[in-house]
Amino acid sequence: MPTIPVDKADLYELLGKTYTTEEFDELCFQFGIELDEDTTEDVKGTDERPQLKIEIPANRYDMLCIEGIAQALNEYLGNAKQPNYTLKPENPEISLTIKESTEQIRPYACAAVLRNIKFNQRSYDSFIALQDKLHTNLCRHRTLVAMGTHDLDTLKAPFTYEALPPTDIKFIPLNQTKEMNGNEMIEFYKNEKNLSKYVPIIENSPVFPVILDAERTVCSVPPLINSNHSKITLNTRNVFLDITATDKTKAEIVVNQLVAMFSRYCDEPFTVEPVKIISEHNGQSRICPNISQRIVPTEMSYINSCLSLKLTPEEIAALLKKMSLNSTLNKEDSNILDVTVPITRPDILHQCDVMEDAAIGFGYDNLKRTFPKTEATIAEPLPINKVSDILRVATAQSGWLEVMPLTLCSHNENFAFLNHVDDGTKVVKLANPKTVEYEVVRTTLVPGILKTIKENRNHTLPIKVFESGDIVLKDDVERGARNERHWAAAYAGKTSGFEAIQGLLGKIMQTLRTPWLETPSKGEKGYWIEEDKSDAMYFPGRGARVFYRAKDGEEAQHIGSLGVLHPEVVSKFELGFALSIVEINAEVFL
Repeated sequence: MPTIPVDKADLYELLGKTYTTEEFDELCFQFGIELDEDTTEDVKGTDERPQLKIEIPANRYDMLCIEGIAQALNEYLGNAKQPNYTLKPENPEISLTIKESTEQIRPYACAAVLRNIKFNQRSYDSFIALQDKLHTNLCRHRTLVAMGTHDLDTLKAPFTYEALPPTDIKFIPLNQTKEMNGNEMIEFYKNEKNLSKYVPIIENSPVFPVILDAERTVCSVPPLINSNHSKITLNTRNVFLDITATDKTKAEIVVNQLVAMFSRYCDEPFTVEPVKIISEHNGQSRICPNISQRIVPTEMSYINSCLSLKLTPEEIAALLKKMSLNSTLNKEDSNILDVTVPITRPDILHQCDVMEDAAIGFGYDNLKRTFPKTEATIAEPLPINKVSDILRVATAQSGWLEVMPLTLCSHNENFAFLNHVDDGTKVVKLANPKTVEYEVVRTTLVPGILKTIKENRNHTLPIKVFESGDIVLKDDVERGARNERHWAAAYAGKTSGFEAIQGLLGKIMQTLRTPWLETPSKGEKGYWIEEDKSDAMYFPGRGARVFYRAKDGEEAQHIGSLGVLHPEVVSKFELGFALSIVEINAEVFL
């Protein structure tokens, strides 16, 4: 969870009360955040101001700065109402046109203006710190979203968002004195301590994204750096916000958080000047930011059932108001509350989130401990877990040891080391793996088992291990991938142990009441194996495919394979003895 350092005196002033450390710690606990540290004792005798370091939930983007923390706690305590955000003027006078060229690098953009804003040093520092926190958290180190802030009085509207060849971009980067083109900028920031990590995002692209004003003055080259020309200072009165992204939803969340937190410092608090966003690629336009509130219909019976309470609509509404959520009774259904979600709460996605806020408003300490009254309300394991447990128990009783490797592995371990070729249709690849060991999500249990044997290769032979766990495969479902439960076992010894592996498979099938079929062509229920000449993972002539028929007359399924591993596979995993392995899909037995 993010830890946010805030000035202790400033926060207590915003809350209208001075707390002891113990009192504030209790307030944080009741609200669902945590006081990590009070630096009062650490800074005694120095010029530093005491800070409170507060841990907040990762999805509460509105609490990544002191302004948001104070607003949320004040509403919880009943000291403040939810701000009423307004757009002024309603019809934007400034526009940002997104050119078609941006489609090939960062296709989305948002913008807004904070007009007649007044910063002091600490509010200015908070403004910059919120951007840094958002870049690290929601924006995934600027890969999804990047934001820039500019002194609007140094620029001329309208603005354009384009993608240009690096040599066509010339400007003086923020806090620099030398003019650079795009390529020179990349070379310069490759060795810069703080910004070098963002260089790879655009480094190899033939075009770089750039925000330009009406006179073709460069405002920023996202996601890397702003222009020194439009640098904001404590004296800046009008701030132009530019947001570029590869994820439109997150871009809109970011612009909403920025204007919600800092429009309070405008001469007209909580008033935001909108910008008209024009998209050339589809000819559509929209007004940004979108400050309209969402409606989340929530069943009161659901809230009361989850919390074991009998709250009235008025009581639930009062609890939700403490958490920045207003609600009204639905006109058509007396069991439904229409909960309005402000722009500061993108974490509210479902009625379960509303229920959680009602619980916080009521106080977890005040909830009564209850126990399910009937067996029907007691949770049961998923059917696949029951099958998995049967496989685990039967294998362990046969004298094999269970292992639990990681589900991530390198691309080579999942394919090349097994003499397999990646056709691009199965494996889920990580977009930003931390190391080469964790590049993909496994599509087979074999690499993990072989790596486990490798780390234990000095143990007495034979080594007999198994795993019952999930693999992940690409699919056409909404999330793009699905889990599939597999079971696998390996025998490592002085001899291949193929007979041990085949015997274990027989034991497993016997446990699952699945008979061996001598003549599969009869269409009876059961399993059998056939020689597999196509799988290069196995020694030629010593590999087989496992087939299974769930019911008489049904079509057979290919559910797995077994065999003696090819010497090349064994050597790639740095093993100096023979191995046999079996792997099957456990979900066919549901």
